Amino acid sequence: MSSLPHISAELKYSRDFNRYGLSFHHMGLGVKDPAAATSFLSALGYAVEPLIHDPLQNVRLTMAYHPVMPSVEIICPGTGAGPLDRLLEVHPDGIVYHLCFVTADLDASLDLMEQEREFRVHCISDPKPAVLFDMRKVSFYMLSGFGVIEIIEDQP
Repeated sequence: MSSLPHISAELKYSRDFNRYGLSFHHMGLGVKDPAAATSFLSALGYAVEPLIHDPLQNVRLTMAYHPVMPSVEIICPGTGAGPLDRLLEVHPDGIVYHLCFVTADLDASLDLMEQEREFRVHCISDPKPAVLFDMRKVSFYMLSGFGVIEIIEDQP
């Protein structure tokens, strides 16, 4: 299991001085099989953690960390029908399909985003514990005109 990196002064500054109280955490890469993605990221100097299964999300996944490049979550299907099925039918070679952020206060972050006129916020997956993030709750939202974001709650 991967723990969330300690929130550095730069991330705290970022979260404290942006409108929504969000700090960037990672990009989410959906693939049918993780071998090619793992190989490519490793060759770029990423440290790739072992693949795990999250039965609550019905996916297999891992994190790839780099000292200066953004972290990447590699997500592939679990067993049976799952959340990546339609996405990978359209993008069989894989696709970066979400950006992930951390918040200390999910309700406040959502309230602030929902006040915006430029986009709408639609929940596509309610908060649920995530094995990869030490059982911290994660949820997914579609922001019209932007795409999918994942939000990790800072506290378990």
